[in-house]
Amino acid sequence: MSEAILLVGGRGTRLRPLTLTTPKPLLPVAGVPVTVHQIERARDAGVTRVVLGTSYRAEVFAERLGDGRDLGVEIAYAVEDEPLGTGGAIRNAAELLTCAPGDPVMVLNGDVLSGVDYAALVEGHVSSGAALTLHLTRVADPTAYGLVPTDGDGRVLAFREKPQTPEEIVTDQINAGCYVFTRAVIGEIPAGRPVSVERETFPDLLARGRVVRGVVDDAYWLDLGTPWDFVRGSCDLVLGVAPWRGHEPADSLVQTGAQVDDAAVIGGGTTVGHDARILGDAVVEGSVLLDGCVVEAGARVMGSVIGAGARVRGGATVVDSVVGDGAVVEAGNELRHGARLWPGVVLPPTSVRFS
Repeated sequence: MSEAILLVGGRGTRLRPLTLTTPKPLLPVAGVPVTVHQIERARDAGVTRVVLGTSYRAEVFAERLGDGRDLGVEIAYAVEDEPLGTGGAIRNAAELLTCAPGDPVMVLNGDVLSGVDYAALVEGHVSSGAALTLHLTRVADPTAYGLVPTDGDGRVLAFREKPQTPEEIVTDQINAGCYVFTRAVIGEIPAGRPVSVERETFPDLLARGRVVRGVVDDAYWLDLGTPWDFVRGSCDLVLGVAPWRGHEPADSLVQTGAQVDDAAVIGGGTTVGHDARILGDAVVEGSVLLDGCVVEAGARVMGSVIGAGARVRGGATVVDSVVGDGAVVEAGNELRHGARLWPGVVLPPTSVRFS
């Protein structure tokens, strides 16, 4: 394996307001964009060239990642003028692949943290002669996902939509967003129009009798689709729950230029971004503080994201909530239960609890 496609074109609407200023795949998870985490793991598995399938704010990726040399890979950029769906994005990105028709190509969704062994997944794909191999993971509640049942040999039997009744839950296995295609198979995806791999490409391969493998792996896996999953993934990386090569597990991660006063309490896998400040006796647990934000003495932040340049005043409380870039939570405010404060908004001093 030498090439991979990384799909980073999504708008990240479920992550708003974080994605109003930064594309979802470039949001810092434990201080590092999730795209960089993925590229580094792919590189360690043998990938030397990555094609980024971009759409929303495509120019930002090139500005941030360049040609990839700093990450030890070559990066090429495939831009969608109009959203093409997952299948269409893969087909569009494949125009920039350089490998032979029979070579394996790994495809990764750009919003997933995973500990699956990429190299083993590819090796199994090649040795089996499959057209497509999918990484599958088990979930406790499969009702929110499409289901992928397999037989005793690991061949995929069907692709089922989200179950609507208990009788439709035929497996707890779901698509984990990591695929290995034989290069020529990508060329069979229709070009120039939206295509869903789940509803069109994958079922079509089964209907034509092609070998589709499903590899069930219980390694760490998390879809970073919501702010709360974003916080969880970041904390899991810092704490060592999620795999991160070269990182020493810790209660917190304090980045260059950040200030944490001696009386402050931080933990639970919190990341404190560059030049952020935690003052006095502030308490920050299990949260993500982005660059340049300030949590003042007497403030409490739990399980939340505080955006770049935002400020939480003394006496304010933010629990399981998101404060957008440059926003201010004045004294007396309590944000709880999934509250989201848009960038630049100032909440005046109050005793009202926002929930």
